Amino acid sequence: MARKEEAISMIDTLAEFKELKNIDKETMISVLEESFRNVIAKMFGTDENYDVIINPEKGDFEIWRNRIAVADDELENPNLEISISEARKIDTDSSIGEEVTDEVHFADFGRRAILNLRQTLASKILELQKDNLYAKYKEKIGQIISADVYQVWKKEILLLDDEGNELLLPKQEQIPTDFYRKGETVRAVVQKVDNINNNPKIILSRTDKVFLQRLFELEVPEIHDGLITIKAIARIPGERAKVAVESYDDRIDPVGACVGMKGSRIHGIVRELRNENIDVINYTANVALFIQRSLSPAKISSIRVNEEERKAEVYLRPEEVSLAIGKGGLNIKLACMLTEYAIDVFRDIEGPDEEDIYLDEFVDEIDTWVIDALKNIGCNTAKNVLALTREEIIERADLEEQTVDDVLAILSAEFEEEVEDEVKE
Repeated sequence: MARKEEAISMIDTLAEFKELKNIDKETMISVLEESFRNVIAKMFGTDENYDVIINPEKGDFEIWRNRIAVADDELENPNLEISISEARKIDTDSSIGEEVTDEVHFADFGRRAILNLRQTLASKILELQKDNLYAKYKEKIGQIISADVYQVWKKEILLLDDEGNELLLPKQEQIPTDFYRKGETVRAVVQKVDNINNNPKIILSRTDKVFLQRLFELEVPEIHDGLITIKAIARIPGERAKVAVESYDDRIDPVGACVGMKGSRIHGIVRELRNENIDVINYTANVALFIQRSLSPAKISSIRVNEEERKAEVYLRPEEVSLAIGKGGLNIKLACMLTEYAIDVFRDIEGPDEEDIYLDEFVDEIDTWVIDALKNIGCNTAKNVLALTREEIIERADLEEQTVDDVLAILSAEFEEEVEDEVKE
């Protein structure tokens, strides 16, 4: 009797577990029945002649065994057969060859069977829980969720959602200036869900472009309602981002709607992204104009576009070049990412003056990679370089101080020699 009560108590426990893990009644009944059948099959070699009935409302179960009645001296398999004398104790009208059904008390199978059932149930419930978790978060890919920091490791952060499920935020998916302590709430987008060996692994991201897009959808009702569309996003997490937007309603200014009155809408996004600067620009199908807008705040003098090779040559006044390139080259890098064009920046001059010299002519004295670095900041000639300060060249071209000093010395010497030759003449 104690064993039966123990087994029934186990079902009560599982009923509570079901509520906690959001497992529906039909699934739980199926899992319980399958678990009972697995134990029976292990004990008797088959479960085909058993009927398992689960009563979730009452919190109990019934097991009925079906056997064929045989003559008392012909009984060979007590699990599949029953002697006629035993059969008539169950049903007085039984006759040889007929099926006889009797109730089996699972507790009578012994403590080992009960423990086996517990283990089987626990295994199946865990497997079911993992399947549900995988399915749940598979549907959430690309959505923003909130979770609490549980543990901070060097390479990743372990988070727990409202139901206690474990989520991971890898270091490379964190904004460089992110810093969290245990118990703090983190907002991130579900980037991917792996399920290797039925072990769900949910990866979150705060650096993904989709995270920025979802933040705009939350902050800008016109985007959420479909009146404004985000056409492209380029982002260097924690530093700067460019977002191209388009409105299908001429009455709506897409840039103004995204920024909000005095920046009210975009400020919330900037704060969430650790003060990441965000440029919002009007999208256009006109490639040349789109590239021009992507290089904002620089003003372009002229542009040549090669759509086949997806390249563009942009010409600007000397004072606009640094704006187009941006600090550390961020502006032009983002413009290239946003437009998906390779953009080369040039100073808007008719050509080098007669006394100027192209940098390529110094290839014997200056390494090619150094010349390329200078060209990348719009300096194609010696005088273009000499027009900049030493500090400006170091910062914008990302060159070592000694390298810049050597370049300036070589270029300066060239013009000094020309002056000396003119004096001698």
